[in-house]
Amino acid sequence: MSNAETPATEAAEIFKMYESAVESAMTYGEKLLKGAEVFTKLNIDDINKTPRDLTLRMDKVQIFHYRPMVKKPASVPVLIVYALMNKQYIMDIQPDKSFVKKLLEEGLDVYIVDWGYPTASDRYLTTEDYIEGYLSDAIDFIREKHALPAINLLGKCQGGTFSAIYASLHPEKIRNLVTIAAPFDFDIQDGLLFKWSKYIDIDRLVDAFGVLPGDFLNNTFIMLSPYNLAIGKYINIVNSFDDPKALGEFLRMEKWLFDCPAQAGENYRTWMKDLWQENKLIKDEFVLGDKKIRLKNITMPVLNVYGSKDNLIPLSSSKPLLSLIGSKDKEEVCFPVGHAGIVASTLSQREIAPKIATWFKGRS
Repeated sequence: MSNAETPATEAAEIFKMYESAVESAMTYGEKLLKGAEVFTKLNIDDINKTPRDLTLRMDKVQIFHYRPMVKKPASVPVLIVYALMNKQYIMDIQPDKSFVKKLLEEGLDVYIVDWGYPTASDRYLTTEDYIEGYLSDAIDFIREKHALPAINLLGKCQGGTFSAIYASLHPEKIRNLVTIAAPFDFDIQDGLLFKWSKYIDIDRLVDAFGVLPGDFLNNTFIMLSPYNLAIGKYINIVNSFDDPKALGEFLRMEKWLFDCPAQAGENYRTWMKDLWQENKLIKDEFVLGDKKIRLKNITMPVLNVYGSKDNLIPLSSSKPLLSLIGSKDKEEVCFPVGHAGIVASTLSQREIAPKIATWFKGRS
């Protein structure tokens, strides 16, 4: 009897599996059809739309001033310095997750650097050109415009490293410094990017390309988590195809992720060899032009912000900053977010941006 029932039982189980697969396929198809309908009506043009004015142009570099959102904004403006590898509009990714908009609502007066898109003519731009040239000119322009001896500086990722280097050279021009998810100690073993960088022949790479293509860098970032970043997220988003809000957020982030500017070769050579491979910054061995960089010359108040889930710049790279500077007023804060989420998430709106705004206002 049991022998006769076994094939029947197996057949029933197979039929249930088939029925479940058909049902899943139908549900999946319905989501795709619904997604197509949602997609045609979706508007993601609200990226980078917080009202602002172009106040300074230097070659391909632009400085924008956001229009204040309170009657009496803080008297000391803040300049946001983003990384060269991605575009700064992650700070203004959409109205309800705009880091910039939140800072404005909290009462800050905000400027931002747009580094532009380097082309072949920019291959010989150096790290000194970026920091002691474009960034320095932008800071002097804002200081003169507001008739102030010093302004506030906020640097994200590579922009935070650049900001710290500038602040060490010109502490008298920076009132307060905030760094967000910025690398300082490059001799760590916590992130794949830090491990891989030690084995790259930077000279051969720069000599071959001159200006490194943005796709080269973006593919490197994708390889940090190939399944999640190249396959998994596209499978998972199907479950949100019928949700305009979730699909819109996904597409905005995708647009930003693949908008990687090319990199001026000589700056990239210095950035990778002197910092990522030889860790000269925290050894007091990094030289910019003819000036030796000493982080202990940073004496203004400093707030160092980093994320515990950051797989691009681990906290072990960001955290050492406060032990290297000469500031007496210094603070660090860690949030449970990743590299992008630290400036583009619900948590960044609820806690991170307000924390930074309050910290700036209390010292301005």
